[in-house]
Amino acid sequence: MSVTRLLDLSVSALGLLLTGPALLVACLWIRWDSPGFPIYGQTRIGKNGLPFTLYKLRSMRRSTGADSPITHGTQDPRITRPGAWLRRTKLDELPQLYNVLIGDMSLVGPRPEVPAFVADYTPEQREVLAVRPGITDPVSLAHYDEAAELEGKPDPERYYRQVLMPRKLELQRQYLAQRTLGSDLRVVVATVRRMLGL
Repeated sequence: MSVTRLLDLSVSALGLLLTGPALLVACLWIRWDSPGFPIYGQTRIGKNGLPFTLYKLRSMRRSTGADSPITHGTQDPRITRPGAWLRRTKLDELPQLYNVLIGDMSLVGPRPEVPAFVADYTPEQREVLAVRPGITDPVSLAHYDEAAELEGKPDPERYYRQVLMPRKLELQRQYLAQRTLGSDLRVVVATVRRMLGL
Protein backbone atom coordinates (compact mmCIF):
# COMPACT_ATOMS: atom_id res chain seq x y z
CA MET A 1 0.00 0.00 0.00
CA SER A 2 1.38 3.38 -0.99
CA VAL A 3 1.98 6.18 1.52
CA THR A 4 -0.65 8.29 -0.27
CA ARG A 5 -3.28 5.57 0.02
CA LEU A 6 -2.42 4.99 3.68
CA LEU A 7 -2.84 8.72 4.30
CA ASP A 8 -6.16 8.69 2.45
CA LEU A 9 -7.45 5.78 4.55
CA SER A 10 -6.30 7.28 7.85
CA VAL A 11 -7.59 10.81 7.25
CA SER A 12 -10.91 9.75 5.71
CA ALA A 13 -11.67 7.29 8.52
CA LEU A 14 -10.77 9.86 11.18
CA GLY A 15 -12.67 12.56 9.33
CA LEU A 16 -15.85 10.50 9.13
CA LEU A 17 -15.57 9.68 12.82
CA LEU A 18 -15.07 13.29 13.87
CA THR A 19 -17.67 14.80 11.55
CA GLY A 20 -20.30 12.09 12.10
CA PRO A 21 -22.39 14.18 14.54
CA ALA A 22 -22.25 17.23 12.22
CA LEU A 23 -23.26 15.09 9.25
CA LEU A 24 -26.23 13.74 11.21
CA VAL A 25 -27.39 17.25 12.14
CA ALA A 26 -26.96 18.40 8.53
CA CYS A 27 -28.96 15.42 7.25
CA LEU A 28 -31.79 16.18 9.66
CA TRP A 29 -31.80 19.85 8.62
CA ILE A 30 -31.88 18.95 4.92
CA ARG A 31 -34.68 16.45 5.41
CA TRP A 32 -36.69 18.90 7.52
CA ASP A 33 -36.35 21.64 4.91
CA SER A 34 -37.30 19.63 1.80
CA PRO A 35 -38.45 16.11 0.92
CA GLY A 36 -35.96 13.54 -0.30
CA PHE A 37 -32.99 11.62 1.01
CA PRO A 38 -30.34 13.99 2.44
CA ILE A 39 -27.39 12.24 0.79
CA TYR A 40 -27.14 12.77 -2.95
CA GLY A 41 -25.30 10.44 -5.31
CA GLN A 42 -24.17 11.48 -8.79
CA THR A 43 -22.24 9.58 -11.44
CA ARG A 44 -18.77 11.02 -12.02
CA ILE A 45 -15.78 9.80 -14.00
CA GLY A 46 -12.81 8.59 -11.98
CA LYS A 47 -9.40 7.04 -12.50
CA ASN A 48 -8.85 5.44 -15.90
CA GLY A 49 -12.17 6.88 -17.10
CA LEU A 50 -14.26 4.55 -14.94
CA PRO A 51 -17.58 5.84 -13.57
CA PHE A 52 -18.35 5.88 -9.86
CA THR A 53 -20.97 7.38 -7.58
CA LEU A 54 -19.87 10.57 -5.84
CA TYR A 55 -21.71 11.39 -2.60
CA LYS A 56 -22.66 14.84 -1.34
CA LEU A 57 -25.11 16.32 1.08
CA ARG A 58 -28.13 17.23 -1.01
CA SER A 59 -28.29 20.99 -1.56
CA MET A 60 -31.04 21.12 -4.18
CA ARG A 61 -34.70 20.29 -4.29
CA ARG A 62 -34.99 16.80 -5.71
CA SER A 63 -38.02 17.59 -7.87
CA THR A 64 -36.52 20.58 -9.72
CA GLY A 65 -33.55 19.19 -11.62
CA ALA A 66 -30.90 18.36 -9.02
CA ASP A 67 -29.22 16.20 -11.66
CA SER A 68 -28.24 19.24 -13.73
CA PRO A 69 -24.43 19.31 -13.91
CA ILE A 70 -24.17 23.08 -13.49
CA THR A 71 -25.81 25.41 -11.01
CA HIS A 72 -26.77 28.84 -12.25
CA GLY A 73 -24.78 30.84 -9.74
CA THR A 74 -25.51 31.56 -6.09
CA GLN A 75 -29.11 32.57 -6.83
CA ASP A 76 -30.09 29.28 -8.48
CA PRO A 77 -33.72 28.76 -7.36
CA ARG A 78 -33.19 25.01 -7.02
CA ILE A 79 -30.81 25.46 -4.08
CA THR A 80 -32.43 24.91 -0.68
CA ARG A 81 -31.90 27.10 2.38
CA PRO A 82 -29.57 24.61 4.10
CA GLY A 83 -28.02 23.86 0.72
CA ALA A 84 -26.90 27.46 0.25
CA TRP A 85 -25.05 27.39 3.57
CA LEU A 86 -23.60 23.93 3.00
CA ARG A 87 -22.30 24.94 -0.42
CA ARG A 88 -20.81 28.17 0.87
CA THR A 89 -18.93 26.35 3.65
CA LYS A 90 -18.14 23.32 1.42
CA LEU A 91 -19.59 21.04 4.09
CA ASP A 92 -21.76 19.45 1.41
CA GLU A 93 -18.56 17.69 0.28
CA LEU A 94 -18.02 15.80 3.57
CA PRO A 95 -19.66 12.54 2.40
CA GLN A 96 -16.87 12.26 -0.15
CA LEU A 97 -14.66 11.11 2.72
CA TYR A 98 -16.53 7.83 2.22
CA ASN A 99 -15.54 7.87 -1.46
CA VAL A 100 -11.93 8.25 -0.31
CA LEU A 101 -12.28 5.45 2.23
CA ILE A 102 -13.51 2.94 -0.37
CA GLY A 103 -10.92 3.97 -2.94
CA ASP A 104 -12.99 5.85 -5.51
CA MET A 105 -11.25 9.11 -4.67
CA SER A 106 -8.22 10.54 -2.95
CA LEU A 107 -7.94 13.50 -0.59
CA VAL A 108 -6.06 15.47 -3.25
CA GLY A 109 -6.58 15.14 -6.98
CA PRO A 110 -8.43 16.64 -9.93
CA ARG A 111 -12.09 17.17 -9.19
CA PRO A 112 -14.16 14.51 -10.99
CA GLU A 113 -16.56 15.61 -13.68
CA VAL A 114 -19.85 14.22 -14.95
CA PRO A 115 -19.71 11.92 -18.02
CA ALA A 116 -21.19 14.54 -20.36
CA PHE A 117 -18.31 16.92 -19.65
CA VAL A 118 -15.58 14.27 -19.78
CA ALA A 119 -16.85 13.30 -23.24
CA ASP A 120 -15.57 16.72 -24.41
CA TYR A 121 -12.02 16.23 -23.08
CA THR A 122 -9.18 16.40 -25.56
CA PRO A 123 -6.52 13.64 -25.43
CA GLU A 124 -4.27 15.99 -23.42
CA GLN A 125 -7.03 16.83 -20.97
CA ARG A 126 -7.73 13.13 -20.42
CA GLU A 127 -4.32 12.92 -18.73
CA VAL A 128 -6.04 13.98 -15.50
CA LEU A 129 -7.91 10.65 -15.56
CA ALA A 130 -4.66 8.77 -14.93
CA VAL A 131 -4.98 9.43 -11.18
CA ARG A 132 -7.71 9.14 -8.59
CA PRO A 133 -9.90 12.24 -8.48
CA GLY A 134 -9.79 14.21 -5.26
CA ILE A 135 -11.92 16.12 -2.79
CA THR A 136 -9.63 19.10 -3.23
CA ASP A 137 -6.69 20.35 -5.25
CA PRO A 138 -5.00 23.70 -5.92
CA VAL A 139 -7.48 24.41 -8.72
CA SER A 140 -10.43 23.93 -6.36
CA LEU A 141 -8.84 26.42 -3.98
CA ALA A 142 -8.28 28.91 -6.79
CA HIS A 143 -11.94 28.56 -7.84
CA TYR A 144 -13.31 28.23 -4.32
CA ASP A 145 -16.40 30.30 -5.14
CA GLU A 146 -17.11 28.93 -8.59
CA ALA A 147 -20.82 29.74 -8.30
CA ALA A 148 -19.99 33.44 -8.08
CA GLU A 149 -18.00 33.20 -11.31
CA LEU A 150 -21.01 31.64 -13.05
CA GLU A 151 -23.35 34.27 -11.63
CA GLY A 152 -25.05 36.31 -14.29
CA LYS A 153 -23.67 34.38 -17.25
CA PRO A 154 -26.35 34.10 -19.99
CA ASP A 155 -25.50 30.41 -20.45
CA PRO A 156 -23.61 29.10 -17.39
CA GLU A 157 -23.13 25.61 -18.80
CA ARG A 158 -21.67 26.89 -22.06
CA TYR A 159 -19.33 29.23 -20.14
CA TYR A 160 -18.24 26.32 -17.97
CA ARG A 161 -17.57 24.02 -20.94
CA GLN A 162 -15.79 26.59 -23.10
CA VAL A 163 -13.95 28.77 -20.56
CA LEU A 164 -13.84 27.48 -17.00
CA MET A 165 -13.40 23.74 -17.55
CA PRO A 166 -10.46 24.04 -20.01
CA ARG A 167 -8.75 26.51 -17.67
CA LYS A 168 -9.16 24.16 -14.70
CA LEU A 169 -7.97 21.12 -16.64
CA GLU A 170 -4.80 22.88 -17.75
CA LEU A 171 -4.00 23.91 -14.18
CA GLN A 172 -4.71 20.35 -12.98
CA ARG A 173 -2.30 18.95 -15.57
CA GLN A 174 0.37 21.38 -14.44
CA TYR A 175 -0.07 20.39 -10.80
CA LEU A 176 0.02 16.65 -11.55
CA ALA A 177 3.30 17.09 -13.43
CA GLN A 178 5.01 18.35 -10.27
CA ARG A 179 2.97 17.03 -7.35
CA THR A 180 4.63 15.45 -4.32
CA LEU A 181 3.33 14.06 -1.04
CA GLY A 182 4.42 17.31 0.58
CA SER A 183 2.51 19.46 -1.91
CA ASP A 184 -0.60 17.33 -1.40
CA LEU A 185 -0.35 17.79 2.37
CA ARG A 186 -0.06 21.54 1.90
CA VAL A 187 -3.23 21.49 -0.22
CA VAL A 188 -5.11 19.57 2.49
CA VAL A 189 -4.00 22.05 5.16
CA ALA A 190 -4.89 25.02 2.94
CA THR A 191 -8.33 23.55 2.26
CA VAL A 192 -9.07 23.03 5.95
CA ARG A 193 -7.91 26.56 6.75
CA ARG A 194 -10.11 27.95 3.96
CA MET A 195 -13.15 26.05 5.22
CA LEU A 196 -12.54 27.38 8.74
CA GLY A 197 -12.02 30.92 7.48
CA LEU A 198 -8.45 31.11 8.78
